[in-house]
Amino acid sequence: MGFLNTLGAASALISLVSAVPLDLEKRGVAFRLDQTVQKPFILSGPALMAKTYAKYGKAIPPVIAAAAANNDGTVTATPEEYDAEYLCPVSIGGQTLNLDFDTGSSDLWVFSTELPASEQSGHTLYNPAKSTTSKVDSGETWDISYGDGSGASGNVYFDTVKVGATTVTSQAVEAAESVSAEFESDTASDGLLGLAFDSINTASPNQVATFFENAIPTLAAPLFTANLKKGEPGNYNFGYIDSTEYTGSITYVAVNTANGFWEFTGNGYAVGSGSFVSSSIDAIADTGTTLLYLPAAAVKAYYAKVSGATNSASQGGYIFPCSATLPSITLGIGSYKAVVPGTYLNYAPATGSQCFGGIQSNAGIGFSIYGDIFLKSQFVVFNGASTPELGFAPKAT
Repeated sequence: MGFLNTLGAASALISLVSAVPLDLEKRGVAFRLDQTVQKPFILSGPALMAKTYAKYGKAIPPVIAAAAANNDGTVTATPEEYDAEYLCPVSIGGQTLNLDFDTGSSDLWVFSTELPASEQSGHTLYNPAKSTTSKVDSGETWDISYGDGSGASGNVYFDTVKVGATTVTSQAVEAAESVSAEFESDTASDGLLGLAFDSINTASPNQVATFFENAIPTLAAPLFTANLKKGEPGNYNFGYIDSTEYTGSITYVAVNTANGFWEFTGNGYAVGSGSFVSSSIDAIADTGTTLLYLPAAAVKAYYAKVSGATNSASQGGYIFPCSATLPSITLGIGSYKAVVPGTYLNYAPATGSQCFGGIQSNAGIGFSIYGDIFLKSQFVVFNGASTPELGFAPKAT
């Protein structure tokens, strides 16, 4: 899930200094990585919103903080219903962990045997002592903090990491020595694999490269694609574009890497069959965030078309009767109009017969976030060439 805070993201445009030389294998490969079915864990809507503000270093609005505090943080759910996160198997030093691939952060960090016993329960742990290829970097640490007081920290190893068909033999792996209770309770995930740009990696004193950046020389093409799905495991493809996973053509837009994210500019929206409203939308594509955060005007326009919808102070966001029929939303990206079906826009039960909306306001964040609610309706190309770009295409939904 997308709760990793890239500390000092806006100002961390520093050159990468790698502490250990890389040894890359399998040059010119392309591979597909299928996601695993999630364990039954999900954050409540208010808790997800609080996590998103914290992830991007923004103050959590009091109404959202209060709503999150008044929720128990989880509801029992199956992945077919909520799609809170998408996990993939990753081999680290020969040990397989289920990690959340997060295009909104740039750290590969994992639960480890260096955590206190009380923080290990329910997770698969990375044990450097059981790896014949691990090497500790005694000068490197990492420390991720959040506006709500949660966080994680630890030290840095270099080890062999295998994702699909490609291997990086000296990849930085951030081993957790401490995690907050919120991380601990999410036993579905054993950590995160960041796929944003190196400039927002949190290792100190020297930033380290992401797995994708290190793997690019081994791939047939310097890109990966996200084919997330509603209610079932999807897949990431590295190094190639599978034409069977989308329909029509792919529309590409420029990426602004200044803040370290896959950041682009949208050009408007339409609700249901309504007319298209032209509007410049500064947005990021973030597989590690569940909801779709849009400008307040677009959100207000959307819920004006949902019978019984209210902006709930107690829930910290828009809710509506679970029986409501939701309209689609169309988002303009270049010449492409991306349609998110209404059936994708009910996130989860909120309270009583009310459900929490998959679209919420970006107020206080400073940009829009096109999270999994949006991304699972589209085929998305993350092209890491010298001039990065994002590609979007429709698929059967």
